[in-house]
Amino acid sequence: MATVDMDPDVARGLFEEGATLVLLGVPAGTELGIDYKSWQVGPRFRGVKMIPPGLHFLHYSSSNAAGCGSETGPRTGLFLTLKPREILLANWDPKEEDMDFSASQNQEEVARVRAGLHDLDPFLGPYPYEVLRKWVSLTDKVSHELASRLQPLSGRVCAFSDVIPEVQLTHTKDRVEQNLPRNDTECQSMKEGLDKLPKMKPREGTELRFSSIPKKTYPPGSTPAQITQCSMDLSYALDILLEQNHQQQPLDVLGELQFAFVCFLIGNVYEGFEHWKRLLALLCRSEEAMRRRKDLYLGLIAVLYHQLGEIPPDFFVDIVSQDNFLTSTLQDFFQFASGPEVDGTLRKRAEKFKAHLTKKFHWDFEADPDDCEPVVVKLPDDVTLE
Repeated sequence: MATVDMDPDVARGLFEEGATLVLLGVPAGTELGIDYKSWQVGPRFRGVKMIPPGLHFLHYSSSNAAGCGSETGPRTGLFLTLKPREILLANWDPKEEDMDFSASQNQEEVARVRAGLHDLDPFLGPYPYEVLRKWVSLTDKVSHELASRLQPLSGRVCAFSDVIPEVQLTHTKDRVEQNLPRNDTECQSMKEGLDKLPKMKPREGTELRFSSIPKKTYPPGSTPAQITQCSMDLSYALDILLEQNHQQQPLDVLGELQFAFVCFLIGNVYEGFEHWKRLLALLCRSEEAMRRRKDLYLGLIAVLYHQLGEIPPDFFVDIVSQDNFLTSTLQDFFQFASGPEVDGTLRKRAEKFKAHLTKKFHWDFEADPDDCEPVVVKLPDDVTLE
């Protein structure tokens, strides 16, 4: 781990008041990081010191043994909320290739580590303060309670899902009983081969617990005209999501947007990216909510300002070009935000943000969308046109 040039008195104060992660037995070569920085640890590594209080994301990837190549495994991470002077103690579990924090529950062991902290100091890497400002800008809406509610029950955010078959199909007769294609005959097509593969689901406790975005975007009993309106203005669906998931703190939806983004950006979890897109589209296409929820949308602009500067270049190309997702979504947002009934402060902030994005990324939000066709809405079976 790299050292940081710092005034000795400042460093001493941070050492005394900052939190410490004591991570024992981590194999040399493991890729380990905290927040926005990662390293390959050496044989002397015993943890991270001088960590500022608050929310952090510890992440790591195991590596092959020396002489077996330089490949690293999928990234695993966990959100931690640390207090001043707190010590968390973990041991590397070589069988699971994971951190075991059970030692932190042993108060005698923690007290022993605290008493010998100065002796341990040469083996502890300092927190990377050069990236603290960036980390805070990406997570300032994520509270401890929200992170605990959204991360998997297992406590681990994993880049690759731990999946199991939805139905155990050990024998051919099991497939026949489920009316599935037999697997003892040759496939005649790619589709037939795919149909024979077992349907998988995440192992219980390993899935991220994001808010469920409503599939039905209109209230019960809506007329065809109302259904069409609610397909263009998603405010009803947004209100349902906030009521079901963030009733006490509606602004927590911005924390969820940040949480999903960090899971994708740092945790390498593609599901986080997909949820970020769906949640962003819902927020940006809720015209009526924009008139009622000024603080929410002022916060959204601030969140997006920091996020859009951090998307990796290869993904940036994807989300701009794939169905024109980002530009078309933001085009709707800026169009709604310029409405006469929108709060003046929000309208001006949106105009500045639009100018910033146009200058930085050369996006044209004034161009007509490629598809100016009328929106075709499929009506529910129980709704008929008079």
